[in-house]
Parts: sequence; structure tokens; C-alpha cells
Amino acid sequence: MIPVITPEQARAADAASPVPIGELIARAGSAVAGAAIRLMGGTYGRTVVVIAGPGNNGADGRHAGRLLAEHGCRVITVSTDALMRSIDDIVGPATGGADLVIDAAFGTGFRGSWSPPDVGDVPVLAVDVPSGLDAISGRAGAVLPAALTVTFQAAKPGHLMGDGPRLAGRLEVVDIGLALGEPHAMLATDDDVAAWLPQREITAHKWSVAVHLVAGSESMAGAGILSARGAFRAGAGMVRWSHPGPVVIDPIEAVHERLPASDWAASVLDDVHRFGALIIGPGLGRRGEVPAEAASLIFGSSLPVVVDGDGLFALTWNPHGSPASLRSRTGPVVLTPHDGEYATLLGDGPGDDRIAAANRLVAETGAVVLLKGPTTVVAGPDGRTWLVDAGDERLATAGSGDVLSGVIGAFLASGMSATTAAVAGAHVHGLAGQRCALGATASDISAAVPLVLSELTAGRGS
Repeated sequence: MIPVITPEQARAADAASPVPIGELIARAGSAVAGAAIRLMGGTYGRTVVVIAGPGNNGADGRHAGRLLAEHGCRVITVSTDALMRSIDDIVGPATGGADLVIDAAFGTGFRGSWSPPDVGDVPVLAVDVPSGLDAISGRAGAVLPAALTVTFQAAKPGHLMGDGPRLAGRLEVVDIGLALGEPHAMLATDDDVAAWLPQREITAHKWSVAVHLVAGSESMAGAGILSARGAFRAGAGMVRWSHPGPVVIDPIEAVHERLPASDWAASVLDDVHRFGALIIGPGLGRRGEVPAEAASLIFGSSLPVVVDGDGLFALTWNPHGSPASLRSRTGPVVLTPHDGEYATLLGDGPGDDRIAAANRLVAETGAVVLLKGPTTVVAGPDGRTWLVDAGDERLATAGSGDVLSGVIGAFLASGMSATTAAVAGAHVHGLAGQRCALGATASDISAAVPLVLSELTAGRGS
């Protein structure tokens, strides 16, 4: 995992460090200089412009500039109060231009605005955070988009949320010897997920990882199909797909059960104990008795459950009351809202601070909450929050979330905790999207899941 800390936690770590501030600046500046050399591919004949602000961020940049000059770079350091309109004005017209701009103008505590110069196509290396990017929300004012951001000891939420991933570029986290307390969140890595994934025993059979899916309807059968596929692809040996109304019989591997028009929760509950996890909601619909029946099923079973799509809607229209009623449920719950579903559950949207928003829903429900987004937030009742940035724009396709619910359900049925199943599910789902070409469908994403699992678990037992 990569720790993620707030600006306040970073300042506290600086203040508590026994290492003198001058030494910390030297370590940070050395890391920036090394990253600059790698980014430029050397120092000979290179021209670097350092934009240095008045605080420690500027001091880091100045130290990096001195080291680069010692290595043969032409270094021009300019303060933020003496900036010109363009990088050419700073470097001069007869020098061939700059090879790199180091943005050391303002750090994580900056709350104002500034007017950066026009750098054209010159790459930018940001020190700690691109100046003008909110380090909590990732909301941006005037910012120089960076090719690379070098940050110290831990990532900041703003690197990963909002406009951060687009503006921070590649993120490099450098250890400069600061001691951290409990992080604000953790960024999941391949190694984390690989360590959590269960190994199938040689004695395994199809019921070893069994999922009961209640999803789909006559007009939205595809949601159930995709969720079932996601579960199978993530390791489920048995998927029973129960659906009110007729649907297309696909995937053929699933055991299909058509539910009666009413009072169907009781029939599902009769033998749900045979399964390892329950998935409720993808494409289930909202007509008639469906929300009440879905809620009865959620509250009537103690199985680990993934509640997605119309199952989330059912939690706001159920005889048990508000989503806070989930606290009375004995088994673990994973809620998977997008922003609109979040607003349905709590009355307003998540806002800019998505980590705080996910934890707000955890506090309300006692469930594990997976708040979908470009960077997915997974928060649990244990107080820990995970971020997953494996996905990209290829996941923005109809049915992608249904595949995700199936993957999480299979992981739950395999014995993973609700939190690790949600984090691993989001990470594997994101990596599966990366294996696909732009324009891929949700079916393509589900088909890539076994490849991702194979890559993550390669070398086990060797």
C-alpha cells in the first residue's frame, strides 16, 4: 500500500521529526534533482527553469536547482513575484528554450491563486503538488499540468482525486525519513491485492465459491448477465441467478430461477444459506413490490451481501426505515453507489471531499462503502479508507458496474472480508479495463478478469 496523508498530517510529521528542517529540504531537493535528470535523460546542455515560492516548497526547488547546476545544467531560478508571461521571456530568445520547468511555487497549504507562465510544450516537474491544486479534493485553479510530481513520504488525496490525476502526471513518492502516524487513506497496489486473493484448494468443488445473484428484469436482463459473468470470471464455481420476470438465459453456466411476481424474498431465503455471498440489485427494477422484496431479502439474510443498483434504491423505500437500518443486520454489507445513488441514500451528493463522503455513509449504515469514481474510495467501519486508481475511462461503459458487483460477490464468497473484497474487486476490475481497447464493452471487461487474476497470482508456490 501507499500511504495517503493530508497536508495537516504532513506538517505534523515535519514538526515532529528529529531531523533538522535543512536536512529534510536537502533530501527533498536531492530527490527532485534526481527525478529531473531522469526525466530529461541527462544534464549536458540542458536548461532548467525553477519557479521557487517563498516557503519550504520553494526551498526544495532551489536546492534541486543548485544540484542540477553542479551537474552541468543551466539553471534559471525565478521567484513567484517576478514571473514573466512565458517561459521564453524567462529563458531568453537566443538560448534554444528550456528543457524542463520545476514547479516549486507553492505547496500543499496554498489556498490562494497565482498566474503561472505559459510553458508551451516544455515538460513540468511539480514539487510535492502542482501549485494551485487543492491537496485534499484535487480541485484546481490555475495550475501547470505536470508530467511528473515528486511528493514526499506519502501521497496526498489531491494527487488522486478530482483533477489531480490529470494535472499531477506520474506520481513518485519519495521516502525522506519522516515518521507517519495512521494515514488518512491507503492507495491499493498490485501487491496488496495479490496477497489478499485466495488460493483455490485442490479439493475445491463448484460450491466452494457459490454466489446467489438476485438481479435483472425483463427490460434489464443484461445487468444480471454481466453481474453473473463477473462472478464466474472472478472465481465463482456456482452462480444461481434469480430474477423476477422472464430474461434471456445467459450465461449458460448460471442456474436460473424465475421468481414469482410477488412475495419472492421468502423463496430466495429458503436455501440462501447454501451460498457464500449474495448480490442484490443490478437491473432489478423499481416497479411494484420489487423494492420492498429486495429490502426484505437484504435484511432477512445474514450472508455477506453486495447491494448495487436498484438494491440501493430499495434501501430508501423499505419497511425497515432508512439506510441506517443496515446497522441491525448481522452479516457484512458492501454498498456500491455512484454519485446519484449516494444522493438517493443520504439526500445530497458526495461533494468535493469524496473520502469524507464515503466515511459519512459508513457512519450512517455501518456498511463497507465503495464510492465509484475515477478514483474509487472504499471505506469501512474499521475506520480505514482505501483508494483504488487502477481504472480509467475504459470503464465508462454501460454494464461495467454490474461486472464489478459480480467480482466483489465472488471475492466475498471465497472468504475475503467485506473491505478487502471491495478493494480487490475495484482494483481487479480497473486492471481488466486497462487490458481492453478504448470502445470495449462490459463483456470485454469481464472477459479480461481471469487474465488479471493470473498475472496477479503468477509465481505462487514457486
